[in-house]
Amino acid sequence: MIRILVNDGIHADGKLLLEEAEYEVITDKIAQEDLIKELPKFDAIIVRSATKVRKDLIDACPNLKLIARGGVGMDNIDVEYARSKGIIVINTPASSSRGVAELAVAHMFTLARFLHLSNRVMPTTGDTDFKNLKSSFSKGIQLKGKTLGVIGFGRIGQELSTIAIGLGMRVMPVDVYIPEAEINIRPNGFDNLKMGITLKSQNMTEVLKRADFLSVHIPFSGGKAVIGAEEIALMKRGSYIINTARGGAVDEDALLDALNSGHIAGAGLDVFVGEPSPRKDLLAHPNVSFSPHTGAETKEAQVSIGQELADQIIAFFG
Repeated sequence: MIRILVNDGIHADGKLLLEEAEYEVITDKIAQEDLIKELPKFDAIIVRSATKVRKDLIDACPNLKLIARGGVGMDNIDVEYARSKGIIVINTPASSSRGVAELAVAHMFTLARFLHLSNRVMPTTGDTDFKNLKSSFSKGIQLKGKTLGVIGFGRIGQELSTIAIGLGMRVMPVDVYIPEAEINIRPNGFDNLKMGITLKSQNMTEVLKRADFLSVHIPFSGGKAVIGAEEIALMKRGSYIINTARGGAVDEDALLDALNSGHIAGAGLDVFVGEPSPRKDLLAHPNVSFSPHTGAETKEAQVSIGQELADQIIAFFG
């Protein structure tokens, strides 16, 4: 019988599909340090971002045939090394795109209308300082008519663009691998109404200079930040940066400097360097909207991820 270790969880629907295929599915969490002893007993492992599958673990598991990542990024897996050993590595890029895109938009709305600050101070001084708070938070902006720079025009970038276009934003995507892409906007309930829009990739410098909001959606596994001090310096004074990709894709030191100087008006961050212990000076900044790496953590996405994983695994093992 095929034995599958689900070490970071899977939705019940996905687990049921695997069990109906007559696989043994173990969902008891095994600590990272114990995996090297326990994983050789399994044919496949399903992880999210918490569990690391590195070279030493791969070498210790001669029976391992498949590594599955629930989600998009696979920086916690030595993918190329695993494949060189004949191990199949899969992920679920289609399942979480909408959730991540909607969270990016949520951060934009939050920053535009000072909701991150309102939610902090209203519970403590809302009853005594209402008029002053109203005055302070009455200088918000609308997203309609603003320019959104999208760095990375894969599934998430395209999903974000469909939402932004619906809000009346001007979308400027840039992607070194995708010269152009056609996205379809079909409002829910209007199946006969279909609008195809082709967006050609822009020059990175042009996007940085023109964006009111800049949202990052590219894979990042370390090295030089995608958005660092040089890139931030090109951006408009008073613009905003959203990062729901990976911690480090936006240089946190450069971002803090720009926030403190007022060059960047605000940032929406779902990902951080040093997770799960983000730096305190960043967390304390009043002009940042935060979420704890929950871009793909919607109920709908979890169902879809579980089903997509199960479908791929069943197709592989047959």
